[in-house]
Amino acid sequence: MSDTMAVAGRETPLAYFKRTWRQNIIYIGFVVVFAFFAITLYDKGFLAPNNILNIARQTAMIAVMAVAMTLVLSSGEIDLSVGAVAGLASVTTAMAVAWGGLPAGIAAGIMTGVTVGLINGLLSTRLMIPTFLTTLAMMGIAKGTAMWISGTAAIPVLDRTYPAIFGGGNIGPIPTLLLWMLVIGVIGHVVLRRTKFGRQILAVGGNVVAARYSGINTGRIKLWVIVISAVTASIAGMLYAGRLQTGRFQLGEGDELSVIAAVVLGGTSLFGGKGTVVGSIIGALMIGVINNGLILMGLEYSQQLIARGGIIILAVALSQAGTRPA
Repeated sequence: MSDTMAVAGRETPLAYFKRTWRQNIIYIGFVVVFAFFAITLYDKGFLAPNNILNIARQTAMIAVMAVAMTLVLSSGEIDLSVGAVAGLASVTTAMAVAWGGLPAGIAAGIMTGVTVGLINGLLSTRLMIPTFLTTLAMMGIAKGTAMWISGTAAIPVLDRTYPAIFGGGNIGPIPTLLLWMLVIGVIGHVVLRRTKFGRQILAVGGNVVAARYSGINTGRIKLWVIVISAVTASIAGMLYAGRLQTGRFQLGEGDELSVIAAVVLGGTSLFGGKGTVVGSIIGALMIGVINNGLILMGLEYSQQLIARGGIIILAVALSQAGTRPA
């Protein structure tokens, strides 16, 4: 033990970097990407406080959903319905606010997530239908339900207090969206790293058979993470409704791809057993920085898609190397 500690103590900074760079690639990548855009777009206002806050606002909902998706992927499952659930929650929340005020809106949004999560979770854990299929089906069901109950029309949020709490206000110079992202991120990090539940999630994702033999109720763990994912997606939908002061079925459309990309980019394994909430949030922010930077560079939309895809593929390839089970 003492010899090992002595060797570690004599390790040079360069040797330490060579040994750990891959597991820290998301942080290195974020710094490199941010520095690149800061230098090349300095005269176009990239570093302006308003632009930095705008990146945070645009990224917040993706980051919030990425926190829960980290738990889902760490358990060896996946949730493709988060974007559609966010859109449905924005609609149910806006309709409930118009009917019963702020408390009714909050209750409706949360219950939307609980209901969807229980359906997804029970189908997967009781009927043993893979979550890929159940959540893919729920994506269509949630979007169709949102279109049906809203008549495909935007539902305005009429309560003035609601936007101030859910995404449309500021506390001093800090947007409430940023505070939501930070609070949910801290909760997710503590749950995954400091609680028995978090350790069980990683155990189930690492080896579900071994976890079952060790006494872990694997079905219950998977049910909980799926419910948490749906509820968090509903909170993201409520934030969308607060920021835009309207509920629309289109809100959150396609977000599931950005969320999964952010989580995998952050270092969480697609095969379970490994996850990092902090990395997922940095991954979401990195995608936001790339999107913002490419727009300020004046690239056409088609060019933005190509450049963004190439950058994400490179970063994911580096961060995921060696995580696939043999």
